[in-house]
Amino acid sequence: MKTVPRTVQHSRVGVVAALFAAFGIGPIGPLINLGPIDLTPAFLAAQEVPRTLSLEGAIEIARANNPQIARARNDEVTADWLVREAYGSLMPSASVNGGVSWQGSGETQLGGQITLGDLGITDQPSYYGSSYSLGLNYNLSWATLLGPRQQNASRQVTLAGIQSTEWAIVTQVTSGYIDVWRQQESVRIAQLQLENADFNLRLAQGQLEVGQVTPIDVGQAEVQVGRAEVALLQAQNALTTTRMRLLQLLGVPIDQTFEVSTRFELSPPTWDTETLTDVALEENPDLKTSRLNRTASSVAVSSAWSPYLPTLSLGAGWSGFTREASSVDLRLAQAQSQVASTIRQCVQTNDLYARLADPLPPIDCGQFAFTDEQRAAIIDQNSQFPFNFIGSPPSLRLTLSIPIFQGFSRQRGLEQARVQEADVRETIREQELSVTADVAIGLENARTAYESAQLEERNRVLAQQQLDLARERYQLGAITFVELVDAQTLFAQAEVDRAQAVYTYHDSVTNLEALIGASLRFQD
Repeated sequence: MKTVPRTVQHSRVGVVAALFAAFGIGPIGPLINLGPIDLTPAFLAAQEVPRTLSLEGAIEIARANNPQIARARNDEVTADWLVREAYGSLMPSASVNGGVSWQGSGETQLGGQITLGDLGITDQPSYYGSSYSLGLNYNLSWATLLGPRQQNASRQVTLAGIQSTEWAIVTQVTSGYIDVWRQQESVRIAQLQLENADFNLRLAQGQLEVGQVTPIDVGQAEVQVGRAEVALLQAQNALTTTRMRLLQLLGVPIDQTFEVSTRFELSPPTWDTETLTDVALEENPDLKTSRLNRTASSVAVSSAWSPYLPTLSLGAGWSGFTREASSVDLRLAQAQSQVASTIRQCVQTNDLYARLADPLPPIDCGQFAFTDEQRAAIIDQNSQFPFNFIGSPPSLRLTLSIPIFQGFSRQRGLEQARVQEADVRETIREQELSVTADVAIGLENARTAYESAQLEERNRVLAQQQLDLARERYQLGAITFVELVDAQTLFAQAEVDRAQAVYTYHDSVTNLEALIGASLRFQD
């Protein structure tokens, strides 16, 4: 960040010095390159403002409590996770699945009208089952490779938006702080008008006692006092509501009292237009955000080429399952039946061997008997649920996809990205033209406001002299009370015009500083 060079700065002990000397945070950097802010715990916890509130304190409270700043800072969390997600897409994805199942007892339909009962398998038990699978997938494309770069560019845009929001709130707080001073000046002028009206009333009463005027003059003086009281009441109300608006902008309860302490005074604006323009073109928050948008849009154009390029996919998987019957009686019965059938065949074979002319030796049929070991093996084989699974062979897959023709959607997406990039470039050019013109206009406004304030101060002095002369002449009976009231009205209007010119200057300087995005305060 940069600040306006010393050669074009001026010792504006008034508004410029007050606007930024109270910051105490450097010429420009902390206002634009905003990071974590260490605030007084009382501001954060109790959300209270001190009895004497400086401009620096008001800005710090706003940074801690203003809802608009808080919402903008929340966007950084989303942007950070989008960057992490983009880097995560460069890594393979893995999944693990598992499940259990249960099938009740009864006949199972094999298809159509056939059941296991039709095949002679009856008294089916219920079954418990479980399944497991592990999958690994990896996809790589040009858009995936550019993802981290694109999200990092978008994150920079988000951070610039946050900084722009904070700078805008700083400007609003400064304007609100100046407005409190403006309304306090209006109250002072209203009080002065009331004091002058009271003085005129006493003067008219004194003149009435010596017979110099009629009671009409006293009545007119009383009316003037009443109008001054109304003006004072309205000015006090405007001051109260302005304080509330400032507290609302700070993001704190509005039922608090405080006194502003940072003062603003006049000093001639002697900055150079060319130098201020150079600073504004470099530091203007909105312009910086647009330039970062241009970087992000350039990456988007590169990413839009992805549909024209190959995509690589890699996958690996493994699975297993279990199936356990709630009862092994059926399987035991089937095994025993099979053994009995084998023994019968053995007996028949031995009988056939015995009938031969040359009998063969008989087979030992006892070897086919159903043993306890076979029973135990059947029971153990059924004990699978839930983790004694049977694994399926692992699988591996590699795919290279080369797009050939997808209609005109790819070209439409590419052209759309190019158009968006061109729009951003034109937006930047438009903003640069606007900033250049606004800086020149803002500087001229500041110079004009300063000269106007000087002239209005001279007019106020002349009006004061005319009022003093009118009072002396009224005491001598040389003029009527109406002429005295006219002089009083002229002086009151001169006070109002002077105050308006002074704070118009303060507003123009604040707007100029907000536009260039840099501090204009005087440096010793």
